[in-house]
Amino acid sequence: MNRNEVDPDVSPGKAYGARLRRLREERGWTQEELGARMGYSGTHISAVENGRRPPTAHFSAMADKVLGTEGELQREGRSLRTPALLEGFPEYVALEMQAAEVRVFELGIIPGVLQTPEYAAAIAQGAVERGAITEAQAEKRLSLLVQRQAALYRSPAPSVFVVLDESCIRRPVGGPEVMGTQLDHLVAFSRLPSTVLQIAPFELGERRAFDLPVNILVMSDRSAIAYAESAQQGRLERDMRYVRPILTAYHQLAAESLSQAASVAMINEGRKGMS
Repeated sequence: MNRNEVDPDVSPGKAYGARLRRLREERGWTQEELGARMGYSGTHISAVENGRRPPTAHFSAMADKVLGTEGELQREGRSLRTPALLEGFPEYVALEMQAAEVRVFELGIIPGVLQTPEYAAAIAQGAVERGAITEAQAEKRLSLLVQRQAALYRSPAPSVFVVLDESCIRRPVGGPEVMGTQLDHLVAFSRLPSTVLQIAPFELGERRAFDLPVNILVMSDRSAIAYAESAQQGRLERDMRYVRPILTAYHQLAAESLSQAASVAMINEGRKGMS
């Protein structure tokens, strides 16, 4: 019988599945045997173990009862239903830290790799106050952000191309001081030898290529990977049949956006009046 390996670092769902598998195998049970004890099919157990199916509250409760884990899987399952990171994002970050080229499009907020600590903390605190994530999850996000930003300054440094929707620099976050420092950081980023920063102005209107944030990686072997997300989902795409049109649309967006000089001028104009 083939056994799929489950990498717990890829996503919270796979971490839950890997733990469930380990607990089952420690008892010498097959998936069918565990399923029979819990009231589920072996196929259902397999899907959860491989991260293809999220565990429901009832599933976790039954797993705790059968495995004698005293509520541990229920707590992990609750955290999984309100994850700190979207599905696919941990895998994307691991690849981003190795990429030769990084392309980013963002709207609404400054992308994580360009956030100052104060700006990032304000965004995370806002999510906590809305009840979207816990304090612990916010800390996990901020810790991961530090690692991502450090990777951009490795040697040799990756080429980083960023297109920001104008809304990113217009939306105030954390108050004038935090926002002012963040805009200064964008200008400093634009001066690095391996970076390009552009603003996609509101005037683009319907010509703006994307309605959601997009990240594209080009690896050292010239393979390309795209990652896109909404509020609730993240998707990592490796198939070039789908990645190529995204990359083409990104180049079209960059061509229609402001030049780096004009973008920096717009940022500096927005910076005026902020202390």
